[in-house]
Amino acid sequence: MELRTLEYFMAVAREESITRAAEKIPITQPALSRAIKLLEDEFGKKLFIREKYSVKLTTDGLAFFQHAQELLSLAHKMESKFKNPDSVYGDVYIGCAESDAMKYVARAAKSVLARYPDVRFSLYSGNIEDLSYRLDKGLLDFYVTLQTPDASKYDSLTLPAPDVWGILLRRDDPLAAKKSFTVEDLLNLPLILSREALREEYPKIFGTALEKFQVVATYNLIFNAAILAREGLGYPVSLDKLINDAELCFRPLEPEFKSELKFIWRKNFSLTRQAQVLLTEMKRSLV
Repeated sequence: MELRTLEYFMAVAREESITRAAEKIPITQPALSRAIKLLEDEFGKKLFIREKYSVKLTTDGLAFFQHAQELLSLAHKMESKFKNPDSVYGDVYIGCAESDAMKYVARAAKSVLARYPDVRFSLYSGNIEDLSYRLDKGLLDFYVTLQTPDASKYDSLTLPAPDVWGILLRRDDPLAAKKSFTVEDLLNLPLILSREALREEYPKIFGTALEKFQVVATYNLIFNAAILAREGLGYPVSLDKLINDAELCFRPLEPEFKSELKFIWRKNFSLTRQAQVLLTEMKRSLV
């Protein structure tokens, strides 16, 4: 087993795709497939479940991933120490909620790149289950989330400037003349709701009124929900500053309701050097 083969394995695990991993490394797709097959043969374990358009880690694959991560981290630290004590390079993996507050992560990342140009940032958007799973299994270094983190499992930073909740609607809609919307206003509208916010945010905002809403659609990411709004299907209940569409406008809820975003990482887990540099910059910039 070579360190290079472990790098290949890690790339496939994180990208969940032979094709995308091959493009990123770079290596030809057949060569990468052969390398993974030889690795599985060497250890006598099936590390991936092959699906039509993706690959997923098996239970053995998850265990292998954790050990491979530790080995590669140690190898990189040794290389950095003996070749260039000040070198920092490699990927930082960040799971992202949709929010304008991501600008604070972007600013910290920009500062890191100014000092360490060989660092790269890999962003992942997805649902809570997927991103939480990735963070817990070490596939992500950080997760930016609206959800309240479990303090027993995660450390966190609160990002400034909480996001404001409201609805998206067409600019030519007669209701666009309203400056804000109350819960009573929403009871008579066909609504498009976030599946993520149904867990925690919507119950906080709407309470028992949530059960009375006329829900015509739900969404995972706001881009497609905005298309539904533009076509007149309904009114997405969303955060502000996520959609820049000439045909749509945003109106806040009344009374105003805001949500804070958390930048979280696992407790008692050794971050890679490049991830630690980003965390240090995040802490510095948020003081």
